[in-house]
Amino acid sequence: MFQKLRFATALLWGLMWIQTGSAQVLNAPEAAPNQTPPAGSTAWSAACASASFNDYWVNFTWSPPLVNSDNEFILELSDASGSFSNATELARDGSKNAEFDFYFQFSLPTDTRGEGYRLRVRSTSPAITSPVSVAYPMYYLDVNGGITVRPQGQADFGDGTAQVCDGNSITLEVYGLPNAGTYNYNWYRSGTLLADKGPSIVVSQAGMYNAEIDYGSCSGSGNTLSNIIDVTTGSSLGIQINPPSKTALCSGETELLEANITGQGLTYTWFKDGVAITSPTVDDSTYLVDASTPGFEGDYSVEIFGTGACVEQSPVVTMTNAGDFNVTRDNPDTVVVLPGQNSTLSVSTDASGVTYQWYRNGNPISGATSASITVDDTVTGTYFARVSLTGGACASTSKDSPATEVVAPVALELDIAYSGTYSACQNTDVVLNVSQIRAIDGGGGATDVTASLQGDLNYQWFFDGNPVGGATGSSISLTDVSENGDYSLQASISSYNATSNTLGVQLRVNETLVINASETTVCGPAQPVILDTNTDLTGVTFDWFRDGVNLNRAEASIDVSTPGIYQLVIQRSGCPVPSNEITLNSLDENLITLDPGTDLRIPEGTSRTVTASGGDSYRWMDAQNNELSTSSSYSFTTEGQYMLVATLGGCQISRVLTVSYLDTFKVPNVISANGDGINDQWIIPNSFSGRAEVQVIIYNDKGEEVLNEFNYQNDWPSSATSFPSQNMVFYYKIQNASETLKQGTITVIR
Repeated sequence: MFQKLRFATALLWGLMWIQTGSAQVLNAPEAAPNQTPPAGSTAWSAACASASFNDYWVNFTWSPPLVNSDNEFILELSDASGSFSNATELARDGSKNAEFDFYFQFSLPTDTRGEGYRLRVRSTSPAITSPVSVAYPMYYLDVNGGITVRPQGQADFGDGTAQVCDGNSITLEVYGLPNAGTYNYNWYRSGTLLADKGPSIVVSQAGMYNAEIDYGSCSGSGNTLSNIIDVTTGSSLGIQINPPSKTALCSGETELLEANITGQGLTYTWFKDGVAITSPTVDDSTYLVDASTPGFEGDYSVEIFGTGACVEQSPVVTMTNAGDFNVTRDNPDTVVVLPGQNSTLSVSTDASGVTYQWYRNGNPISGATSASITVDDTVTGTYFARVSLTGGACASTSKDSPATEVVAPVALELDIAYSGTYSACQNTDVVLNVSQIRAIDGGGGATDVTASLQGDLNYQWFFDGNPVGGATGSSISLTDVSENGDYSLQASISSYNATSNTLGVQLRVNETLVINASETTVCGPAQPVILDTNTDLTGVTFDWFRDGVNLNRAEASIDVSTPGIYQLVIQRSGCPVPSNEITLNSLDENLITLDPGTDLRIPEGTSRTVTASGGDSYRWMDAQNNELSTSSSYSFTTEGQYMLVATLGGCQISRVLTVSYLDTFKVPNVISANGDGINDQWIIPNSFSGRAEVQVIIYNDKGEEVLNEFNYQNDWPSSATSFPSQNMVFYYKIQNASETLKQGTITVIR
């Protein structure tokens, strides 16, 4: 019964629309009870969504005439201020185009937070927008557990206390919450709501401080209340460390550090380099610095706290090692000494007034008391120098240099490598050079001695086993394909000889190969494209490729009619030399366009100009193949069939045009479907019929569609159509994508 009443209402509104030509009226959506079975009875006043609940409904009503069959109703949400400049789509429904009262179901986006959200509904066909709804509080409660706050600068909330000294202030902040800056907050002092809304707050008064996320009207659902920070106030006492008698200590010395405030029952904690080195202890106002403890050097401070006093830390006192200095080894960590050669080991220091003593294998070397020592292959071993202070408070303090290994090899090994990037048949030049020289000891151990020996060796390069004249350096440069082959290097010094590994070199000829195409568009076998090259291919091995596949064609010039990427590859000195790539595209006939199209309907006695575009040249022909024009445009005055022949990239494209006179009669509103062959069908002007872009819709007196088609062929009603009444009234609408062209009634007389 409800469906019949609703349809009758729709038909009534449809008749009124035909009579008055009025447009649809969309009403503002309203909050509705939850319709998920079992349906609720109370509409929501604030949307407080979360991961566990996010289901809301609104009621939407609208007034006829009927919207188009392809219409969709879209529910949209504003921003928190009520603006729809960047509206969010919540739901859409294309199934309610004949229902004037229905519900939308939606969920809140997860970034929704505010008191002023509004809703509206849009229809797409026709495009109409409803008024906006009243403002609703809407929040997505993505955080629904307790947050945490701390004094700024602390790792966490600690023991839940903080101090404000001498009327200053501290900052409390929310932490551990992703995107904390995107929320508003309620801050409380001892239960009293404060005005601050940000993720931090500056406080100078004592009290119990905590916070919660401000979810506005939904705050009671959030359960985000934080921990409490108990802020107290106090006074600074000006704690310092009394100036020590000395701050630079020698090994074995001590110095007592003492706080300037003592005997007041305060608790003291001593720090070194910011790290506590004592536990908090009452009246522990001194600390003994012992220079015999490794790493005693650093910055010392003391922290105090107590009744009526703020937690306060003193300025630092820096203690240093008076006997600290640096010793640097000035030679490589491994020194190779060849027979008949010697080498110098040396050290340096930033201390003054020092003595030196060299050691070999842990034993002092008699007379080796300078900053350097000369060694040869008869005294291999491990060397270091001990540097000692001779004056000042820390006399006799010493430090050993880093050790040096002095080795006499039993053999040398040599490696060569390509310099930079190299790939066979890719490079047109390459440099080979020494990559590593190794000294091999009696136990088979290898030591890299490249840095110390590379400049002293004698070299000879070999090509395919034969010495290369003049190639006696540590590198060789190759730039021509005649130099392709295998290379090795021999090196010698004193009684040592070494032969390197072998590297193969295959260079590509430095040649640019270019191919040409007669056209870049493939028209078909009747009009092939010619590919050729200016390079003489006589006696050369070569191949043509399309899309990487060998065409197995041995001609220097080839005809092709298939689209693809073409390339020529020739062989030079065992390496392929590729040409440039030429892309041949198939003809796209859609590149030739006609404005306004190929089906022209003109009033008799007038003209209509058609303009072609996308081609290189044009020929307009009549039905007898007579040439009418060679310009891009032509004005037609007589009905008939015509042809445009356009050329594009060497190809020809044809278009057939039909010109017919425009019917001058009006859309009929009466037909007599009695089978006498006269006025049996609804014939409309050819400005509407036979047009692919024009839609014709016919409704019966119940509002049901009996015809809905594009490209109407003047064939309604068909011979099988039944008309149970003597005179029946139908309603029609003729429209295109953007507007209604005609509408009215059709009376069928039997």
